[in-house]
Amino acid sequence: MVDIQEPQLDAVFHALGDRTRRHMLRRLAEGERTVGQLAEPFNMSLAAASKHIKALEGAGLVRREVLGRTHVCHLNPGPLSVAGDWLRYYERFWNARLDRLEALLRAEATEPAAGPPSRPARAPARTAPTPKPTKTKRSST
Repeated sequence: MVDIQEPQLDAVFHALGDRTRRHMLRRLAEGERTVGQLAEPFNMSLAAASKHIKALEGAGLVRREVLGRTHVCHLNPGPLSVAGDWLRYYERFWNARLDRLEALLRAEATEPAAGPPSRPARAPARTAPTPKPTKTKRSST
């Protein structure tokens, strides 16, 4: 398997595991943004946005630059390659299974249509004999 640093991989997948952070990364892929600009679509506080950005920074996906009182964020896509390498390792298993499925479907498509499958004849239902009522003697008391 590809030699991957486990802690970095964990941090990247943790950061990517949140929809808000994925959306922030998507916006940063279009260009640098301030923390306020990243927070705006979510109607969240700057403190909440900053927590998300810290998770992205921890994974190495974002670099923050402080310009006076403004924090400008930049995308650092390098660590995404770590996740990509990990996923590509397992892609061969998916591809092999999908190739087998495709071959099976092609084989079924080339077989002549036989119509609906026939049902085996069912035996008539067996009924249990009805027990005959037994007479009970009444005791005279």
